[in-house]
Amino acid sequence: MPGFELFGDKERQQVNEVLDTGVLMRYGFDGMRKGQWKALELEKILAEKMQVKHTQLVSSGTAALTVALASAGIGAGDEVIMPTFTFVASFESILAIGAVPILVDVDDTLALSPKAVENAITERTKVVMPVHMCGSMADLKALKAICDKHDLLLLEDACQSIGGTFENKPLGSYGDLGCFSFDYVKTITCGEGGAIITNNDTYKANADHYSDHGHDHVGKDRGAETHPFLGYNFRISELHAAVGLAQVERLDEFLAIQKKNYTVLREALKDLPNVEFRRVPEGGEESYAFLTFFLPNAEIAKKAHSELGKAGVDACFYWYDNNWHYYREWQHLIEKQSLGKLSKEIHEQLPDYSKSDFSASDQWIGRTVSCLIKLGWSENEVKERAQKMAGVISKL
Repeated sequence: MPGFELFGDKERQQVNEVLDTGVLMRYGFDGMRKGQWKALELEKILAEKMQVKHTQLVSSGTAALTVALASAGIGAGDEVIMPTFTFVASFESILAIGAVPILVDVDDTLALSPKAVENAITERTKVVMPVHMCGSMADLKALKAICDKHDLLLLEDACQSIGGTFENKPLGSYGDLGCFSFDYVKTITCGEGGAIITNNDTYKANADHYSDHGHDHVGKDRGAETHPFLGYNFRISELHAAVGLAQVERLDEFLAIQKKNYTVLREALKDLPNVEFRRVPEGGEESYAFLTFFLPNAEIAKKAHSELGKAGVDACFYWYDNNWHYYREWQHLIEKQSLGKLSKEIHEQLPDYSKSDFSASDQWIGRTVSCLIKLGWSENEVKERAQKMAGVISKL
């Protein structure tokens, strides 16, 4: 596990402070501004860390995407371009606000192909949403140029890549809005939580109100606050924010460990003739959360994944057959399976993905194996793992 592996004294101290404050609140102490001491503190620190004006904390990474889209006024019938390789939350957040997810191919970055994005733009397109999967990034410079050309919003889903950078800017800060997840498998964790970052004052205000039932947060009497527009409850808890506060202070520590372990594994594989590493766009630096590489074809990649598991190399993923992360297994989206009725716009505009040609994505994802980089490995465990990986792959 990432940050959860190194859970320690700092995290416990922050949680205890919240619990102590809760006792005081019960006995009439009313010092917490909007009940959000830790959340406000974490928002400030994250904004500084991510080099932006604003952060809005919410209850999850999925909530972050939903609130980010809503804060920019995206709604029914608007089209959002997203990649075929991501987490299901990407299209869930789009559908949640009545918008339409438009899937397009990925390239050798394993993120949105700029050429595919350009070809998918219609008069209804409002947002391009690259997803920086497995610690690295999309070709942001090219995507930003496309968004500027067509007056589109660039929303970065950086939920798997906090700490990575592009052109010396933290991932999530390059576009108009950026989103993070802090669940227990991410580099830093709150247990559960998420964040939106932006330099846009209006988006920040909208996100603040929308994520708390539409409250405007003016004054000290919550019952007297007005509601400028409809909203929902996507608030983060003080306990989760407290854990996040301790974890974000350790982000640089975690990134350094990830880079060290990643480098050992990559050095062991770099000279193997059948291994090719994913492309990191010029000007980008990964968060080193995963080591991701291509093998000659899908058959060999699938076999490598199986053999790595048999050799005791855990936490390796073959995304091509993964139910959560690749379009081939998103039958609930393809077949429009929903508990309630979907909107007319979604029924009319959502492409028939059962007939879509995503062979360009298949060519890359079918050859891909990704290995999670853990923080808790000892030096000997990393070396042993590197030897096992090299041995398995060289035999293929």
